[in-house]
Amino acid sequence: MSLVLDPPIRQEREYTVTPAAPRPPAPALPLARGAWRQGWLRKTVILILLAAIWEAIARWQNNDLLLPTFLQTAQAFVQGLASGELPDRVRVSLTVLLQGYLLGILAAFALTALAASTRTGRDLLETLTAMFNPLPAIALLPLALLWFGLGKASLLFVIVHAVLWPLAVGAYAGFQSVPDTLRMAGRNYGLTGLRFVLHILVPAALPSILSGLKIGWAFAWRTLIAAELVFGTTAGQGGLGWYIFQNRNELYTDKVFAGLAAVILIGLLVDNVVFRPLETLTIRRWGMQR
Repeated sequence: MSLVLDPPIRQEREYTVTPAAPRPPAPALPLARGAWRQGWLRKTVILILLAAIWEAIARWQNNDLLLPTFLQTAQAFVQGLASGELPDRVRVSLTVLLQGYLLGILAAFALTALAASTRTGRDLLETLTAMFNPLPAIALLPLALLWFGLGKASLLFVIVHAVLWPLAVGAYAGFQSVPDTLRMAGRNYGLTGLRFVLHILVPAALPSILSGLKIGWAFAWRTLIAAELVFGTTAGQGGLGWYIFQNRNELYTDKVFAGLAAVILIGLLVDNVVFRPLETLTIRRWGMQR
C-alpha cells in the first residue's frame, strides 16, 4: 500500500512594495568641459593656435618676401575672393578634378569587379597594381603631354592614374576580407557576377572602399595642383595651381600662400562635408566602424 503525501501548503502573505526613490539627475558638466567635447570646437582651437604660431614666426623673421604673416595672407585671400579671381581658378580646377575623379572611380570599380569575379581578373589586377601603383602620377605628365597635348586631356590622364590604383587596391582588399558566411549566403540566393559584387561584396567592404575614395581624392587633388604648376592652363583658363605659379613668378608671396590656403580649405571642406557625413550615414551607423 503506497502512502501519498500531500505537499505542504504555504501560508499566504501580503507584502507592500514601496516605490523606489527617484534617482538623482546626473550632475551637469561644466560649460567649458561640455563644449570641449565638441569635435568642431577642438579643431577650431587647433587651427587658431597654428595661425598664431604662423603669425609669431613671420613677425619674428620680418621678411614678407619669404614668409608673409597670417594677417597678410588672409587679406590677400579676401581680396582674391572679392575680385573673383580666386573663385574662377578654383572652379576651373574643381571641374577638371571631378571629371578625372569620376573616371578613375569607374575604372577602379570595373577592374575590381572583374578581379572579384574571375581568377584571370584577379591576376590582372594584382599585376597592374604592382606595376603602376608605386609610379607617381606626376611622373607620367611628360608622356601625357606627348600623347594628348597641352590641355584638359593630359590633366585627366594623370588624375585617373592617381585615383585608379589606390581605390582599386583598397576595394579589392575589402573584398578579400568579406567573411565566407556572407559569400555562401550570396551564393545560396543565386547571386553571381556583378549582382554578387553589388549586393554582397560592396556593402561588406564599404569601410575599405570609403578609405580608398578618400585616399584617391587626396592623390587626385595634389596631382592636379602639381600638374597645373607645370603647364597650368586648360582651354585658355588657368587653375589654382597656375594661380600659385603665376604669383610666385611675380613675387606676390602673400597671394601664393592665399592659393595654398585655398587648397587646404577645399581639402578640409571635402573631408568634413562629404566624406565624414557619408561615413556617419553608413559604416558608423551600421556599427562597422567606431
